[in-house]
Amino acid sequence: MNSYINVALDGMGGDNAPLEIVKGAVEAVNESKEIKVFITGYQDDIERELGKYEYNKEQIEVVPTSEVIENAEPPVMAIRRKKDSSLVKALNLVKDGTCDGYVSAGSTGATLVGGQVIVGRLPGVDRSPLAPLIPTANGFTLLIDCGANVDARANHLLQFAKMGSVYMESIMGVKNPKVGIVNIGAEEEKGNALVKEAFPLLKNCPDIHFIGSVEARDIPMGVADVVVCEAFTGNVILKTYEGVGSVLISKVKESFMSSLKTKIGALLVKDALKDTLKTFSTDEYGGAPMLGLNGLVVKTHGSSRSKEIKNSILQCIAFSQQHINDKIKDKISI
Repeated sequence: MNSYINVALDGMGGDNAPLEIVKGAVEAVNESKEIKVFITGYQDDIERELGKYEYNKEQIEVVPTSEVIENAEPPVMAIRRKKDSSLVKALNLVKDGTCDGYVSAGSTGATLVGGQVIVGRLPGVDRSPLAPLIPTANGFTLLIDCGANVDARANHLLQFAKMGSVYMESIMGVKNPKVGIVNIGAEEEKGNALVKEAFPLLKNCPDIHFIGSVEARDIPMGVADVVVCEAFTGNVILKTYEGVGSVLISKVKESFMSSLKTKIGALLVKDALKDTLKTFSTDEYGGAPMLGLNGLVVKTHGSSRSKEIKNSILQCIAFSQQHINDKIKDKISI
């Protein structure tokens, strides 16, 4: 009997469900024999999509549900009332130990609430942050927190730094990752009350490689491997990042199509440009993990296509094999 890493996939979450969600699941199991995916959702719809593909039937199982949580619904109320929704059913598969991880492109609010309430936090973890990888000049940086804890305290930021360091070192292979705190200047005395209180905690922590303050303009340069902030600031950084990136790509394409000369130039640099733009695609990194929970919870973009779903599912392999939760518990207990 095969021993799989089991992943619960919200089959009805996201703008492109279930079509792209199911396709991503099939791509994941076709790429890795270590994964089994439990897709929650409307059985007939999911099985209809699965019927389009060839895959090892043992590696995908449909878990029927009768409800869907929509993005506009109040998260807490939706979690309480819709017990048979694809999102809640998937989270419960992690809670009861059936699955090692959870992936959803559905309601961010419901995933964040459900992660805390249903899956639950690890012992010693005060808050569980959402931590996406964002592209930089040097590769990528972990932005922690970007949406889960708007009113975080200084000791929470210290825990974020520890958890982010574990993730970057164990999953992304970054040795002794550099940690910076988002600030409005490089000087230690600058910042709001939260940053001023958190700075000395980070500076005096022997378990992280703290490099001090990081201004927003320096984040794309890759000056830090882990960028720490509370969720309001992190979310603004993330959305600005995505918006500027989208505009720049659009402008580059527009300029290449402006004349015959630029079209010829575009043909000459097409392959190199494609490789460069690929590094700035969120699809390449999978979703944002919610760290510090009793299992891996991954939130992908609502507009996710199959590639991001696939990579989010495959994230669970390294997370499980590297025993990230055990390492986080060890760091937090220090």
